[in-house]
Amino acid sequence: MPNPYFRNLPDFEYVNTTSEGRSISDYVTVKNLFKKGKLREDILQEATFFSKYIIQGDDRPDNVAFEVYDDPTLDWVVLLSNNIINVYNEWPLTQEAFNEYVIEKYRDLFEDEPAATLYSGIHHYESKKIVNSSGAVIFPKGLQVDDGQGVTYYDYQLGKEVVISNLAIPVTNYQYEEKLNDAKRNIFLLKPAYLNVVFDDLEEMMAYKEGSTQYVSETLKRADNIRLYQ
Repeated sequence: MPNPYFRNLPDFEYVNTTSEGRSISDYVTVKNLFKKGKLREDILQEATFFSKYIIQGDDRPDNVAFEVYDDPTLDWVVLLSNNIINVYNEWPLTQEAFNEYVIEKYRDLFEDEPAATLYSGIHHYESKKIVNSSGAVIFPKGLQVDDGQGVTYYDYQLGKEVVISNLAIPVTNYQYEEKLNDAKRNIFLLKPAYLNVVFDDLEEMMAYKEGSTQYVSETLKRADNIRLYQ
C-alpha cells in the first residue's frame, strides 16, 4: 500500500532557472515537503485512542510501525503520535550511537581520559530510600544529594535514635545518560483501529485552500520562486 503520508503531500511548481533556452512557462514540479501533517488535538488528548509502548533495543520508528501496524511505512504515525520532530534527539539512540555520544560529550570535559574513565566518572550522587522499622519513608530514593550526606531520625518502635551516616549512591556519567536515553523508550502509539481516521484527516489537512494567487488546485500551487508553501 502506498505510504498515505507521502501520497497526500501536495505539489508545487516553480520556474525552472537551470535549463538553457527556457521560457516563462517552463516549470519544475516537486513535492511540497514543507507541508506538515499532524494529529488533531482532540485525538492527541484522548487517551483511549492510544496504547503505551516500550521501544526495544535498537528499534527504529519503521520497526515499531511494522510490529504494531504490520506496515513499516507508517513510521510517521509513530512519530506524530509522540510529537517527535527530530528523531536523533527525541528517539532513543542505538547502543553504538549512544556509546559514541557519551564519549564525545564527556571527552570535552575530561580530555585525554580513556573511554572507561569517561563512562565510570561520577556525574552526581542520589539518595537511597531510608525507612524506619514501621516501613515509613524517612528519606526518599532518587534525590540528588552530596557525597557523604546522612540522616538522623528517632525510631519510636525501636525506642532509639538511628543514624545513617551516608545515604548517597554514586551515579556515573554512563548511568546518567543511559537513564535519559531509556526514558525516551516510553511512548504512546495510536491504536490500529483509528488509523483510517488519521488518514482521512491527513487528506483534508494536506489539501491547499483557495484564496492564494499561487493556488491552482487542492494538490497544486505555482510560484516563480521557492518560498515556504503552506
